[in-house]
Amino acid sequence: SNMNTPIFQKQFKSFSNGSTRQSVGIQDLRILMVSLPVDIEEQQKIGSFFKQLDDTIALHQRKLDLLKEQKKGFLQKMFPKNGAKIPELRFEGFSDDWEERKLGDFIDVKSGKDYKHLNSGSIPVYGTGGYMLSVDRALSDIDAIGIGRKGTIDKPYLLKAPFWTVDTLFYAVPKQNIDLQFSLSIFKKINWKKFDESTGVPSLSKTVINSVGASVPSYEEQQKIGSFFKQLDDTIALHQRKLDLLKELKKGFLQKMFVS
Repeated sequence: SNMNTPIFQKQFKSFSNGSTRQSVGIQDLRILMVSLPVDIEEQQKIGSFFKQLDDTIALHQRKLDLLKEQKKGFLQKMFPKNGAKIPELRFEGFSDDWEERKLGDFIDVKSGKDYKHLNSGSIPVYGTGGYMLSVDRALSDIDAIGIGRKGTIDKPYLLKAPFWTVDTLFYAVPKQNIDLQFSLSIFKKINWKKFDESTGVPSLSKTVINSVGASVPSYEEQQKIGSFFKQLDDTIALHQRKLDLLKELKKGFLQKMFVS
């Protein structure tokens, strides 16, 4: 029936939400009916079009959730558990024990700086929430891992050089014979919230980051693990983009297919 079409639902909401009463009067219904397609077949086509779109959105959401779950599982299985020398799941050809180290042994944590004295340019400036603006100078010419000093401390992410980071974002550069993507996976695996030093806004210090324990395999095995997680992250990002695009499309169709 007419009342189940997206257009009716959309306009019904705009009528009932506009007042404290949650009911629609006869006069309102007359106004609503004016902008409905008279042709039942057209109504059915519109209804079925939106059902397909909603089903596709739900499917992509499920795929994305599944990938994120799988990644969580791999992060558990592909790194040694506390006290263990080797991980549960491993690439073929590797059998040596992993070495127990501190993060400070294989990464160099550097501080971000204020950028206000810089001119605008093509070098991206990053904060704890991601990209902010672009300037004319770089703080680093080496790829690194961004990790919040204050605020979002539990969302480390990859920083492609050249870049500048603000003073709320540390950038961690891997030392010799340490793979960047592998280090990023370790950073993402650590529960940073439990190292929070603050009494209000979550915060971390270089000393705290450097003292966190982590196991490290040979450089070759690091590269394999790093590249595996990079592919997984790229796939997750791709599905996220598809999902966002589908939601935007739906919004566009809702605006264009109905008389407002």
